Amino acid sequence: MTFEGWSVFALFWLVFVTTPGPNAVNCLSNGMTHGFARALWGVLAILTQASLFLLLSSVGIAALIATSPDLFFVLKMAGAGFLIWLGIRGWMNAGIALTPGPVTGGGIYRKALLIATINAKSVAGYVAAFSQFVQTDVAISQQMVLIAPTALCITALAYSAYTALGAGLGRLALGAVLNVWFRRGMALCFIAYGVALGLSSPASVKG
Repeated sequence: MTFEGWSVFALFWLVFVTTPGPNAVNCLSNGMTHGFARALWGVLAILTQASLFLLLSSVGIAALIATSPDLFFVLKMAGAGFLIWLGIRGWMNAGIALTPGPVTGGGIYRKALLIATINAKSVAGYVAAFSQFVQTDVAISQQMVLIAPTALCITALAYSAYTALGAGLGRLALGAVLNVWFRRGMALCFIAYGVALGLSSPASVKG
C-alpha cells in the first residue's frame, strides 16, 4: 500500500468511525453513567469487534455476508430490533437518577460488543474499505500490517473521545429537566438508528 493509498484509507476510516452512530451514542451514555475510566470497557468492546471484522474482511467472510441477502436481512433486523429496544428502555428510564449501580466492567463490555456487532450496516463499511483500498496484486498480509493498526488506533481515539465527552457531560451535573431530556434524546437516537437500519439496503454504510 502506497503512502497516498494509506492516507486516503486513514481519512475514510476517520469519517467512518466519527460519524455519530449507535457505538457513539453508547459511548456517550456509558461515560455519563459510569465515568470515563469504567466506560472504557465499552471502547475495548468496540476494538474487539473492529479486530474481528478486520480479520473477517481480510479473508472475505464479511463480503460474503454483505452479498447474501437472506443472511444480511436476518442480521439487519436483529440489530434493528435490539437498538429500538435499547431506545425504548432508555426513554422509560430517563427519569431515574444516574448512578453507577452494580454494573461491572464485563457488563459494559458485553453490551457494547453486542451493539457493535449486530449493527449490520458496519459490515458494509468494512466491505467498502477493503473493496476500495486493498490492492489485489499485493499480499493481504502485507497490507494488513498498515491497515489494522491504523484502523484500530483511529477507532480507539474516536470512541475514547465520545466516552470522555459523555463523562464530561455527567460531571456538569445538568439540571434534572435538562438531564432527562438529554437522555431521552439519546434514547431517540437509538430508536432512529434501529428504524434506519431496518429500512437500509446492504449498500448503506454507517459506523
